[in-house]
Order: sequence, then C-alpha cells, then structure tokens
Amino acid sequence: MTYPPKGSAAPPAPAGAPTMPGVPPQAGPAAPRGGPATPGTAPARRTAWAEGVDQLRATATTEPGRLRIIGAVLALLVVAFGAVTAWQMTERSAAADDVLHSSQPLSASAADIYRSLADANTAASSGFLAGGQETKSSRDRYELDIKTAAGKLITAANSSEPGSPSADTISKLNKLLPEYKGLIERARANNRQGFPLGGAYLRYANEKMQQQMLPAAEDLYKRENQRLSADYADAKPYPWAAIGLGVLALGGLVWAQRRNYRRTNRVLNQGMVAATAASTVVLLWLVVGHSVARAGLDESYDHGVRSLNVLHDARIASLNARGNENLTLVSRGAETKTLADGTTTVDAFDYDFQQDMKTLTKDLALAADLADDKAGEEPVQAATGNMKVWKSRHKEARAADDAGDYQGALNKVIGSKSDKPTGECFDGVDKNLALALTHEESEFKQAAGGGRDAMTGLPVGAAVLAVLAAAGALLGIGRRLSEYR
Repeated sequence: MTYPPKGSAAPPAPAGAPTMPGVPPQAGPAAPRGGPATPGTAPARRTAWAEGVDQLRATATTEPGRLRIIGAVLALLVVAFGAVTAWQMTERSAAADDVLHSSQPLSASAADIYRSLADANTAASSGFLAGGQETKSSRDRYELDIKTAAGKLITAANSSEPGSPSADTISKLNKLLPEYKGLIERARANNRQGFPLGGAYLRYANEKMQQQMLPAAEDLYKRENQRLSADYADAKPYPWAAIGLGVLALGGLVWAQRRNYRRTNRVLNQGMVAATAASTVVLLWLVVGHSVARAGLDESYDHGVRSLNVLHDARIASLNARGNENLTLVSRGAETKTLADGTTTVDAFDYDFQQDMKTLTKDLALAADLADDKAGEEPVQAATGNMKVWKSRHKEARAADDAGDYQGALNKVIGSKSDKPTGECFDGVDKNLALALTHEESEFKQAAGGGRDAMTGLPVGAAVLAVLAAAGALLGIGRRLSEYR
C-alpha cells in the first residue's frame, strides 16, 4: 500500500500536459488623468481654435501659404477701409445736408416767429396811439405779423419731435397767441370809444407778450441754434478712423509689392498696382473732399450763421425799442422803475427803450465787422444811419413829453404835417436789416451747399473702389500662386 508523499508541493504534472497559471492576471492601475494615453486608447479632442492655429502655422511655413495669408489680410484691410470711409462720410454728408436744409432754416423760422410777434406788438401799440384814426397799413401789418407767426409755428411743430422741449414751447405759444389777440381787440374797442380802460388792456397784452410769449420764442430760437451747432459739430470733424485705415492699407500694399520684387525681381504686379491705385484714389478723395467740405462749412458759419444771428438780434432789438417807445406814450408815466441807486425813478418803458437801443448799437457795429463784402456792408451802414436819426428824434419827443406837451411828443413819434416821425427811422432800420439778412442768407446757402456737394458721391465711390482694390489684390496674389502649380 502506497501513500502520497508528505508536504504541500503539488505533484509534478505528467509529461506533455499543459500548464495553467496559478493566479489569474489582474488589471493594472489606471493611468493618471492627463498623463500619456495607453496604447490602443483614442487621443484627447482639441478645440477648433487650436486646430486652426496649427493649420495656419503649417500654412505659413510654405511660400504659397504665406501668399494666401498676405492676400487675405490685404483684401480685409482694403474692404475695411472702404466700409469705414463710406460709413463716416455718409454721416458727415447727412449732417451737412441737415445744416443746409433742416437746422438752419428752422433756426431762421424760430427767429421769424420772435420777430413777427415783436413786430405785431409794435404795430398794435402804434395803431393804439392813432386812436380812432388807426391807419389801414398799421392794421394790415399787425394782421400779417400774427398770420406769419401762426404759420411759422405750424412749420416748427411739424419739424419738432413729439414730447420734446421745442414741441412744448410751440404748444405754449399756440395757446398764448389767441389770448394775446383777444386782449389787443379789447384794447382797440375801448380806445375807439375813448375809454381809458383801453390803455390798461394794451399794457396787459404787452406784459403777456414781453413776459411769456417773447421769452418762449427766444427759448425756441436758442434751441434751434443749439441744434444747428450740433449738426455743424457732426459734419466737420475729420474721419480719422477711415484715414488711418487707408494709410495702413496702402502701407500693406506697398510692402507686399516690395516683397514680391525682392523675391522675383519683377517690378510690377498688375493686380497689386491696380489695388494700390484704387486705394490711393479713395484716400486722396477722402482727404481732399472732406477738407473742401470743412472749408465750405466753416465759411458758411463764419460769414453766414454768425452774421445772421447778429442781424436777427439787431432786428429784434429795434422792434423791442419801437414797442417800448410807443408804450412810453400809451402809459403816460403809469409804469415806473427804480434804478440801482435806490433813489432815481424813471419811466419803465423809456428805460427799456434805452437798453434796447444800446443793444441795437452794439449789434449793428458787430454786423458791420462781420460783413465781408460791399453788398453786405451797405445795408448795415444804412441801418446805422437811420438808428442815429431815430435817437435824435426820440430825444426831442421825450423833451416835449417831459415839458407837458403830450401832443407834440405824439406827433414826433407817429408823425404830423410838420414833424417827421421816429417810426420812419424804425422802418428804415428794419428794412435795411431785412436786406442784410437776405444777402447773408444767400451767402450761407452758397457756402454750405458747396461744402455739402464736396462730399457728394464719396460714400458710394469709396465702397466701389474698395471692392475693386480688394479684387485687384486677390488677383495679384493669385497670379503669383499660379506659378507654384
């Protein structure tokens, strides 16, 4: 009887029997995150940007690839130059057109509203002084002024934005205008019947005009002038962004052609030359065209808008002076004013007349300085002469009134068989200022129109030439690329 040998070792396997591992294979530890991938696993995904950079870097290592990059950059620069030029010049051209056809005419309309209201007030007081013998010309002038003011208010309302301060001012004037007319008619009715109440109604109407209507009209005039200044500010600045891009595009084109010459000894590349020529034309057109436009706009402001503003102010001052001169006789000392010294008391309307004449004197002197030709200077000089005679006659009228000769003072203001009226001088000032305004308006339109016309066609022309320049650059690069095929 046999027994197996003692011990733990396994008996030897029979010869030829396959051997099996004692322990099955175990999975190894996982590769650390971010470490090298084990054989047989997919590589990590990359971003499109990283792949694009690698492709661009690989492309730039060959001459054809470099040429493609240069062509793309040049085309992009030229197109950007044309686009920015078209954009900036479109804005400036639109602002110049607004100066000529929108903001300046509206500013003039606002000044006409003020002038018409002030002249209506003057005509009403002149007719009141004539009593029951109010002349037809005085009545017609009043009615024409009221009609003009109403028509200009309608025009201004159509041009203003709803809810804007200008629209609110126009609405206020439209409400006050019929109230003023009603007071004037009551003053006339009482005056024709010889009732002293007529003078009170006229002073009340004048108070409404001086304290509510004319300040509102002046506010509208200032707003429209601010709008005009804003349009000038939008039209005049140089388009530096477009100019900068134009210089950069031309520099790139010159560099590319120099590079081409150094590598091939070929002096000209037709496509690149065409692109350079087109870009040069756009840049020169841009600089010269805008410089001419800017010069025209500057001239329209210096010799047009500034003169117009001064002449409008002078005309308004003369109208106010005439109205206060009439009201001095209407009130007969009922309205007084204490001066700054606290002891001197003067007639309120005569004091305002003196202040208006000081303003008129200053504005006429400034208008004469701004006049740049004989046609603009002559009416201003004539108005100045009329103003001097007016001052002299007014002094005589005040002397007669202070001496108790009311009728004598009245004759010197409204005229008689033996006295030449101050109203004749006022009419001369107003007529000559109107002539000067017409002349300066014509000069403004000519200069501003020339400035706007200098930019005509530039936005479209710049865009078309930029596209042609980009096409020329691509064709020039394409011809070089064909040599590598």
